[in-house]
Amino acid sequence: MMTKQFFKNKRITVFGLGLNGGGVSTVRFLAKYGVKEIIVTDIKQRSELTSSIEAIKGIKNITYVLGQHRPEDFTRVDMVIINPGIAWTNEYVRLALKKNILVEMDASLFFQLCDRPIIGITGTKGKTTTATLVADILQTAGHHVVRAGIGQIPVLDVLENLKKTSVVVFELSSWRLSSLEHIRKSPHIGIFTNVFPDHLNYYKNMDGYVRDKKNIFVFQTKKDWLIVNQDNETVRETANNAQARILKFSEHTAPDREGIWVEDNAIQCLIGDTRHTIMTLDEIIVLGKHNLSNILAALGGALAYGVDVKILRKVVMNFSGVAHRLEYVRTKDGIDYYNDTAATMPQATIMALQSFTKPIVLIAGGNNKGLDFSELSASIVKYSKDVVFFKGEATEKIIKAMRQYLPEARKEITFEIVESMGDALRSASNKAQAGDVVLLSPGAASFGLFKNEFDRGDQFCAAVKKL
Repeated sequence: MMTKQFFKNKRITVFGLGLNGGGVSTVRFLAKYGVKEIIVTDIKQRSELTSSIEAIKGIKNITYVLGQHRPEDFTRVDMVIINPGIAWTNEYVRLALKKNILVEMDASLFFQLCDRPIIGITGTKGKTTTATLVADILQTAGHHVVRAGIGQIPVLDVLENLKKTSVVVFELSSWRLSSLEHIRKSPHIGIFTNVFPDHLNYYKNMDGYVRDKKNIFVFQTKKDWLIVNQDNETVRETANNAQARILKFSEHTAPDREGIWVEDNAIQCLIGDTRHTIMTLDEIIVLGKHNLSNILAALGGALAYGVDVKILRKVVMNFSGVAHRLEYVRTKDGIDYYNDTAATMPQATIMALQSFTKPIVLIAGGNNKGLDFSELSASIVKYSKDVVFFKGEATEKIIKAMRQYLPEARKEITFEIVESMGDALRSASNKAQAGDVVLLSPGAASFGLFKNEFDRGDQFCAAVKKL
């Protein structure tokens, strides 16, 4: 088993400093545990990485290689730690592996250095909401909870928070899960929320995406738990060969064995031979029909960890959601403003559009991740009274697809396309009137105009508060 002593006096390359905090967290971790030289290499220029470099300016033993990558930084070092967004097929990663250099991610290091139970959550959508709710439930139940990778929480920073009594709640993207294959580890409790087409600019096809997702359970044993979404066909079929004890959740049907489901307008559960009614659906306050599935998934994870049913009900009744996901910002001049910037794929925006009964002015679009926008385009026509788009390849595809769903008289209308959050919000506010909702739910990637989707959401919230 790897220990923290491994890092002392080593030369280690951090491949991808980035702007989301993960690279910064990795550098801090390495400096703390005595790495002799930390080589930070990123294809971005120093001027593009100012905020990240500023965050680690006090660390003396860093060698920066920016705007390029050097082969020797991957072949003459003791380890390479890659940013989760860097593929294992990358030429420099392959170069390191060919030379038998250890290649890790923050997640694989965490799993090797952590000796406490880990509850891992994955899925295309709902990871952050589910993970946050699981952590809230466990904390209310009196457990010492360490949150890793949830939203923008760095991974390696929180290793220092571990106690002998801790339980870790870890949000795991497909990229981070890919690193678990290399160390042959899965979490003690795995929660698999759903699978939809996503990140097809990174993966060649859905098979590769699903293969990485499977690492949530592939290395589990019969002593472990897997919480499975019975309503999602891909999840259901993928988990067929899991070795762990399975707890199924469904919005529609009771499972054939242990599980959690909706019946008679209430959430029911069966663990072992004991059945409970947890709460009625009317007691749920979080916005969005899709959040029912996230709640069921979180309840399943908490039940598997042994939390009392009364605590589950108490926490869910007071759960109003998390930032950047159908987040209510304010009401101004009778117009409600909602931040759903985490909707980076079409299905998420469709769900957001279906969550309101008021007329919607939508702010959408951006860049493409190789996805199909036809269903989103139909939903925009059906559910929104107007729309403002961010410039990008996804926007072009959405508008082209929308025209086939528009009435004949409107097929040639011109859509407004902007290049800043300020322009988007001004336009949307002008199109809205009292009783409407202005909804930022892009259904597309943020790169190009924003640092990331969180920057996009932060800019929206700041602009709305200044109205």
